[in-house]
Amino acid sequence: MIESGGPITIPARRGKAQRIREGQVITVINTRGQQVVDTWAFNAQDHAEFMSMEHSRAAMEKIIPEVGDTFVTNRRRPILEVIADTTPGIHDTLIAACDRYRYELLGCAEYHDNCTDNLAAALRELGESNPETPSPLNLFMNIPVIDGRHIAFRPPVCKAGDYVAFRAKMDLIIAFSACPQDILPINGLACVPTEAHFTVR
Repeated sequence: MIESGGPITIPARRGKAQRIREGQVITVINTRGQQVVDTWAFNAQDHAEFMSMEHSRAAMEKIIPEVGDTFVTNRRRPILEVIADTTPGIHDTLIAACDRYRYELLGCAEYHDNCTDNLAAALRELGESNPETPSPLNLFMNIPVIDGRHIAFRPPVCKAGDYVAFRAKMDLIIAFSACPQDILPINGLACVPTEAHFTVR
């Protein structure tokens, strides 16, 4: 378990996971300013309980979290509290993690790195596995709802060094993917995924 210290790298196009104790603070840093970071949290003792966007939207009564909001699990228990956000506050709770099927639909004939596989690989590094791929909290992702009905995929509006901090509400495993999307401009108009970082204290 990593205590306070230097930032931990989430490599570009890859995932990273870490064991977290209740009460610890996780700060996710958008190092270069245009990188979406898919984020998951699992109960450390039972991975069948995980941070759920569906249940959290109902608990928060909103689709974009703010400081003071708490994400809940699929058993409606608190798991992560938002305690700081230096970004303009634009994040996404609607879009599923990208996967091989998403890239096939986007025209990729060969394998493409994706957040679903990144989650599984990050957990394997800890000797863990996930029973399923929950819908992630897509930090820094800009998915506006237009006219109350349609959505759009747009570049992040944050800048380099912006961060979001969470307090763990239970012992958990947190996992991240520096999203490898390079077809749509969700990681900036240049469509070049980059690394991100996080700290634990």
